[in-house]
Amino acid sequence: MRFKSVKIENFRNISSVSVKTDAEDIVLVGSNGQGKTNFLEVLYVLCYGSSFRTSYLKEAVRHGEEGFLLEAKFQNDFEEIQNIKFVFEKNKRYIEIDGKEVKDRKELIYQFPCIVFCHEDIDFVKGEPETRRKFFDQTMSLYSPLFFDDLRSYRNILAKRNAAIKNSQYDILPIYDIKLSEIGLSIMEERKKAVEDFNSIFPYLYKKVSKGDDDLYIAYQSSWMDVKDKDEIIKLLEEKREVDIKMATTTSGVHRDRFLVKNSYGIFSQIGSTGQLRLCSLIFRIAEAESFYRMTGKKPILLLDDVLLELDDEKRALFLDNLSIYSQAFFTFLPRENYFNDEHKKPMCYNVKNGGFTLV
Repeated sequence: MRFKSVKIENFRNISSVSVKTDAEDIVLVGSNGQGKTNFLEVLYVLCYGSSFRTSYLKEAVRHGEEGFLLEAKFQNDFEEIQNIKFVFEKNKRYIEIDGKEVKDRKELIYQFPCIVFCHEDIDFVKGEPETRRKFFDQTMSLYSPLFFDDLRSYRNILAKRNAAIKNSQYDILPIYDIKLSEIGLSIMEERKKAVEDFNSIFPYLYKKVSKGDDDLYIAYQSSWMDVKDKDEIIKLLEEKREVDIKMATTTSGVHRDRFLVKNSYGIFSQIGSTGQLRLCSLIFRIAEAESFYRMTGKKPILLLDDVLLELDDEKRALFLDNLSIYSQAFFTFLPRENYFNDEHKKPMCYNVKNGGFTLV
């Protein structure tokens, strides 16, 4: 899948622009605040129906305007040209592909597999457990619609169970416990498999790019790790009911699972340097792309937002050499940065200034 061209109206600092993107590698060069990241955000919105920078799309509307319009031509996996349109107006979104409305954003995820690399990714290594859970859930959702549906169902049941606890509706908790145990057990098993697959990619890539001897790996610690079946989960939920009522929330379940980045010395965030943690977060994303390709045979779109600044020339070259599993990649760079060491790469390059895009 590849974007051929993108049209943008009233998105952040971009008033109206049409940008050709028919290349494997597209480089956006400009000073900070000119619109490079805004363009990547546009692509992400087209792929996911949401933003990687804000939970509120109204924040992306250009100042003084009532909404924004995004349109793109793209080449699908069968090399057919299609059109996608995204309208945000009056706090509502409307999405259509070839004139047909998209009612569930899940349809976008599997049509436009997209992975974004950004500065906040360092939280995969040193941030809260929720950040790593979100990363693995997103990674798995990209290639498994069944996991995506289980995750949605689990969150829905969890919200109802928590509401029942807060409203003192304790008599209906056993019903939610049964549903939570069934779906939660499936999620836990899928996460175990996903971590096993991730660990067959991630440690090797980190060692190759870092040129070090750290044996990094992901350790999965489930809240229900010691249980064998749904009956044991139901029993555990019953045993913790008094604690749940006291805390006014469900204190055990896969929503409390942990994914730890470790090496032979312990938790990596406690012993690694800032540079090592940053590189580790980048390798997370490469491993995500490779995991997606293994599972689906498809190559994702990559969006890389100024994430190479903290790497020296050698590690940057090694990183880019191992960034091979993608159908199309968009890079943002500051002026005078060295883009690629590979002389054979001929990216399409744009200078970005004040929301305008000039082909170099």
